[in-house]
Amino acid sequence: MPPHAPRDQSDKQADLQTLRRFVPYLWPSDAPGLRARIVAAFGFVILSKLVQVYGAPFALQGAIDRMAEGSRELAWLVIALAVGYAAARFGTVLFDNLRNTVFEKVGQEAARRLTSNVFGHLHKLSLRFHLERRTGAVTKVVERGTKSIDTMLYFLLFNIAPTILELTLVLIIFGLRFGAWLVIATILMVAVYITFTRIITDWRAKLREQMNEADTGAVAHAVDSLLNFETVKYFTAEERESARYDAAVRAYANAATKSENSLAWLNIGQSVITNVMLAFGMGLVVWGWASGRFTPGDVVLVSTLLTQLFRPLDMLGMVYRTIRQGLIDMAAMFDLIDTPAEITDAPDAGELIVTSGHVRFENVRFGYDPEREILHGIDIDVPAGSTVAVVGPSGAGKSTLSRLLFRFYDPTGGRITIDGQDISKVTQNSLRRAIGIVPQDSVLFNDTVGYNIAYGRDGATQEEVEAAARGAAIHDFIASMPDGYATRVGERGLKLSGGEKQRVAIARTLLKDPPILILDEATSALDSRTEAAIQDTIRTIERGRTSIVIAHRLSTIVDADQIVVLDSGRVAERGTHAQLLRKGGLYAEMWARQQSERDEAEAEAAE
Repeated sequence: MPPHAPRDQSDKQADLQTLRRFVPYLWPSDAPGLRARIVAAFGFVILSKLVQVYGAPFALQGAIDRMAEGSRELAWLVIALAVGYAAARFGTVLFDNLRNTVFEKVGQEAARRLTSNVFGHLHKLSLRFHLERRTGAVTKVVERGTKSIDTMLYFLLFNIAPTILELTLVLIIFGLRFGAWLVIATILMVAVYITFTRIITDWRAKLREQMNEADTGAVAHAVDSLLNFETVKYFTAEERESARYDAAVRAYANAATKSENSLAWLNIGQSVITNVMLAFGMGLVVWGWASGRFTPGDVVLVSTLLTQLFRPLDMLGMVYRTIRQGLIDMAAMFDLIDTPAEITDAPDAGELIVTSGHVRFENVRFGYDPEREILHGIDIDVPAGSTVAVVGPSGAGKSTLSRLLFRFYDPTGGRITIDGQDISKVTQNSLRRAIGIVPQDSVLFNDTVGYNIAYGRDGATQEEVEAAARGAAIHDFIASMPDGYATRVGERGLKLSGGEKQRVAIARTLLKDPPILILDEATSALDSRTEAAIQDTIRTIERGRTSIVIAHRLSTIVDADQIVVLDSGRVAERGTHAQLLRKGGLYAEMWARQQSERDEAEAEAAE
C-alpha cells in the first residue's frame, strides 16, 4: 500500500471554492419553494435520527430487561415494547423516504440550472475553443458533472450531517448512562476511522483520476473515430482504429482494476476498527453488568447504538470518495463556465441597423496565431445590393473574411463596417441576424428535412418552410420521399447527396431572409451538372441582397459586379471579369489554368 500523501492546501481551498460556487444553485434566492423543501427535508432528517436513536434501541433494551427479570405476567409489556421497536424502525424508513421525496425536486432543479448555464456558455465561447477541444471530451465533462450533483448533494446533506447528529446523540447517551470511558473510546474510534478512511480514499482518488482520464480519452477517441468513419473506410483503417480504441480501453481497464482492488484495503481496515470498538463497548458494559451496575438490556442498547452508528460510517469511504470525485467533476464544469469568451459585446453595444447593406473591410489585419498574420491590411468595398467575389489560391485568407464578418474572430487591426457601423460595436446577435451564409460543407442536424430548413428562422410556419424549399428548388424532391418533410437526414446530413444538402442550406438561408449573403465556396464540392443547377438557384436568391461570394471555380463568378483577388493575405487585383482578363495578371493566369483543366477533363470524357 502506498504511503499517504497529504492533500495540498490549494486543493482544499479549491474544493471549498467549488462548494461556495454551488451553494447558490442549491439555495436559489429566486425560488422560495425550493428553500422550503430543503428546510422540510432537514426536519425529516432530525425526526428520523431521533426515532432511530431514542426509539428502537431503548424499546429493545426495555424488552430485554423485562424478559431478564423473568416476570411472565408482564408479557404484554414486552410485546408492546417489541411492537414499539418495530414501529420505530418503520418510522426511520418512513422519514428517510419522505425526506428523499421532498428533496428530489431541489436536487434535480440544481442540476438543471447548472447544466443549462454550462450549455449556454459553451455556445457563447469562440470558434477557436471548439476547434481546439474534442467534442466527446467536453460532453463527458458535462455528463460527469451532471451525475455528480445529485449524488454529492445526497451524501453531503443526508449522510454527513445526519451522521454527525447521530454521533452527538449517541455520545450524550453513553456519557449519561455508561460513563466517560465509553464516550472517549467512541470518539477515538471515530477519529481513527475517519483518518484511516481519508488516507486510503485519497490514494484511491488518485487512482480514480487516472481511470477517468483514460475513460475520457477512450470516449473522445471513439466519438472522433465514428464521426470520421468515412475517412476510416477510405484508408481501410478499421483495424488501426480498433487497435487504437482497444489500447485506450485497455488503459481504462487497468486503471479501473487498480481502483477497485484498492477498495479491499479500505473495507478490511474499516471492519477491523469498527469490530474492535464493538467488542470493547460490549465488553465494558458486560463488565459493568457483572458488578451489578448495568442490565442485560444495556448490553443490547450499546450494541444497537454502535451498530446503527457503524452503518453510515461504513459508507464513509464511499461518501468521501464520491464527494471528492463530485467536487472534481463539478470543478471541471465550473472550469468550462470560467473559460472566457474570446468575442464579447462591448458594454455600450447597440443593435445593428441595416438600411442598405453596404459592407466595408477597412485595412483589416488578422492572424489565428499572433506569430503568423494571415490578412495584411485588406481593403474591400461591397456596395449595397452588389455581388463581390473573392478569389485566390488556397491559404490566401478567403474564408477568413467570412469568419471575421460573422465575428467568430475580431481583426487584430483595421475594422469592418456595415452601413457605416463598426461591427465590433454592435451586438453579435443583431449582426448575425443580418447575415446569411451557404457554406461549402453544409452540416445538418440529425433530424428531419423540415427541421433543418425551419432552423433558418425560429417560429417559421410549414407554409414558409415549403416556400423556402421551392425557392431552393428542392420542394419536389422532398415531396417525392415517403415521409416528405419528416424525412430524417442522418448524422451531419449524410443520407442526402452533396447537392441536396446544399439546397437544404440554401432553403434555410432563404427562410432567414438576410439582407447580406455570404456564399463560401458553396458549389466547389459538387459535380458540374449539380453545380450549374445550384448556381441558377443562387443567382435567384442573390437578387436584391448584398452578396459576398468566396469562390474556387472562377466560372461561377464571371457575372460578379466586382472580383477581388487575394494572394498571401493581400489584395493583388480587383475589377470585373473582363477587366481582370485584359490585365493579364494572377486572375488571368488562374482562369487559363482552370480552363485548360476543364478542356482536358472534357477531352478525356469524350474518349
